[in-house]
Amino acid sequence: MRLGLNIGYSGARVALPLDLIQEADRLGYHAVWTAEAYGSDCISPLAWVGALTQNIKLGSGIMQMPARSPAMTAMTAITLDQLSGGRFLLGLGLSGPQVVEGWHGRPYGKPLGKTREYVSIIRQILARETPLRHSGAHYRIPYDGEDATGLGKSLKSIVHGRRDMPIYLAAIGPRNVALAAEIADGWLPIFFSPTEYAAAYQAAVEAGFARAPAGKSRPDFDIAPSVTVIIDDELESAYNQIKPALALYIGGMGAKGKNFYYDLACRFGYEAAADAIQDHYLQGRRGEAIMAVPDDLVDAVSLVGSKARIRDRLQLWRDSPATTLNIAAFSLDTIRFMAEELL
Repeated sequence: MRLGLNIGYSGARVALPLDLIQEADRLGYHAVWTAEAYGSDCISPLAWVGALTQNIKLGSGIMQMPARSPAMTAMTAITLDQLSGGRFLLGLGLSGPQVVEGWHGRPYGKPLGKTREYVSIIRQILARETPLRHSGAHYRIPYDGEDATGLGKSLKSIVHGRRDMPIYLAAIGPRNVALAAEIADGWLPIFFSPTEYAAAYQAAVEAGFARAPAGKSRPDFDIAPSVTVIIDDELESAYNQIKPALALYIGGMGAKGKNFYYDLACRFGYEAAADAIQDHYLQGRRGEAIMAVPDDLVDAVSLVGSKARIRDRLQLWRDSPATTLNIAAFSLDTIRFMAEELL
């Protein structure tokens, strides 16, 4: 199992944990991943990190597709890949309707169809075999709508991209996971549970492989979940450091009836807890929402407690289909401990 470092997105001011990133680079971590929501973007920090590291791969976890045309994403990916000596990993995701429509001002529409077309266009640009043409329900290149000038020209990228650049998709729902398994090189799951993989995801992954060309199977597909690691001999303290984030996502990242993280908690068997968390959160009772997060749910999706406890629970992840473990860590001790255990 490979190790990655997930540094997420910034709060009110942009800051990078360069000491952790550079130590991960020195220790042989596979990749560092940045994120974006509706504040810091994920590419500017990767460019900064790429200039200050040597070997670690640079992953966008994830670039929001509604924020950029497929061509702009491909241009950015090729540029950063070449500047870093071929270290870029292109992670993509659609985000939810609140961000897509409320921040980017784009219609949420049909996410599966959009994603399929988006990835197809990027792969065509990277391959650079013919000038770019695409005629789909969501993207038409060259543009030929009623307001088109008629002057659009089919083009090739000036810069020669790497046609085998790995493309990852963030996916939560079963149909989106199946799409990732079909068309992408890897999957970036959030709140992944090694013990619930068979019940929650295996059928979707296998269905995606079955639709993929050339007999795709698990060795061809990087399952790279994010997992927060908290080393703390006081287990209750460790749990309490994870619960606010779970409460935020399950309770507040989406509307009632349209929250992918709530749905995921239900698929993991925590429907009653998810109902309580969401009800509290949407009524403004955030403290109660945090208290409603079960300890078992924290253990299902993260690694917390003493080093001995984490070492013991790591076996669950080793036995799972996950191939890259992207940890969220907050100390050099955690970075080094995880490297000792897995590298």
